[in-house]
Amino acid sequence: MIEDGSKVSIEYTLTLDDGSTADTNVGGEPLVYNQGQQEILPALEEALVGLAAGDTKKVMLTAEEGYGQVDPDGFQDVEPDIVPEDARTVGTMLVASDPEGNQQPIRVHEVADDKIVLDFNHPLAGEALTFDIKILEIE
Repeated sequence: MIEDGSKVSIEYTLTLDDGSTADTNVGGEPLVYNQGQQEILPALEEALVGLAAGDTKKVMLTAEEGYGQVDPDGFQDVEPDIVPEDARTVGTMLVASDPEGNQQPIRVHEVADDKIVLDFNHPLAGEALTFDIKILEIE
């Protein structure tokens, strides 16, 4: 049974409200996390407590339980020349690194002649998330 301190291997498919698949590891490497260490979304971790190897569960999370609502302060205007020319298209995903080496995804939100608007919100901010989970192994 999954409890704090368990090392858990899962298979999952993440879908959005429109039915599109945002992510899946089915047929690939399992996701391995340590229960109680907040290595996955806390609401998802909480929903898996008590499950056993072989169990399956559908977990539906609100945007607030997932990656939060879209923050209007998460948009930033930048000079076009700081964005690579081949990335100056709405929807292009970029990655920025802070001084500690932590990486953050950034999406090109708007392109104009004199500026580019970058979206620093998590790509899944504002989205309700549905996880189809299968517990593969618990240590």
